[in-house]
Amino acid sequence: MKLVKQEPKLVIFDCDGTLVDSQHIIIKAMKTAFEAHDLAPPPDRDIRGIIGLSLTVAVEALLTEAQKSKLPELCEVFKASFIAQRELPDFHEPLFAGAREILRELSARDDILLGVATGKSRRGVDKLFERENLGQYFFNIQTADDAPSKPHPGMIQQANEQTGIACKNTLMIGDTTFDMEMARNADVGAIGVRWGYHEDHLLKSAGAHHLIDQFSEISDLLANLDRTACQ
Repeated sequence: MKLVKQEPKLVIFDCDGTLVDSQHIIIKAMKTAFEAHDLAPPPDRDIRGIIGLSLTVAVEALLTEAQKSKLPELCEVFKASFIAQRELPDFHEPLFAGAREILRELSARDDILLGVATGKSRRGVDKLFERENLGQYFFNIQTADDAPSKPHPGMIQQANEQTGIACKNTLMIGDTTFDMEMARNADVGAIGVRWGYHEDHLLKSAGAHHLIDQFSEISDLLANLDRTACQ
């Protein structure tokens, strides 16, 4: 069954690693948090691997069992470090190439609503949107403050409920296995991007229906999406 052209569609984007390249800031803040508690900081690869999860879940995934008592303090230092970096004059958290163009294109269509589902806090999303003037494009925003961490389907389920758009007409676009698993758990289309923080084979094994190399491919997917391939 193909999507009916007149039916509204909900296209949900992840933020970190999908719309915006924030890995260097997250890595620095995480290492600062570990070092502040005299803990050996995790390798960059391990930190990239947890980007997309809600903060508490992400930090806990990097800790040994013996270190987990330090979880609340590590999270607080991480947040303070991230906020401090954001206030620096040379702060750089760029949009990926083509992001603004596809958001402008899709938001102008009458049959599409855009959403966000991210492990960022609401405050973090507000700061990003204010800086990049992105709020105008999005109809629905789900953050780590609104639902359980990915890969729980809560963010997508809430977006479907709030927009009134069925899961069969919904796509989740992200760069991590957490995004793909969340999409599959919510029974929506799972689109993996190749420019983010998790490798292709991991995205595929997590259930990605399609992998894309650039944002412009999203328009073709929306035009030709066969729902029988997303079950």
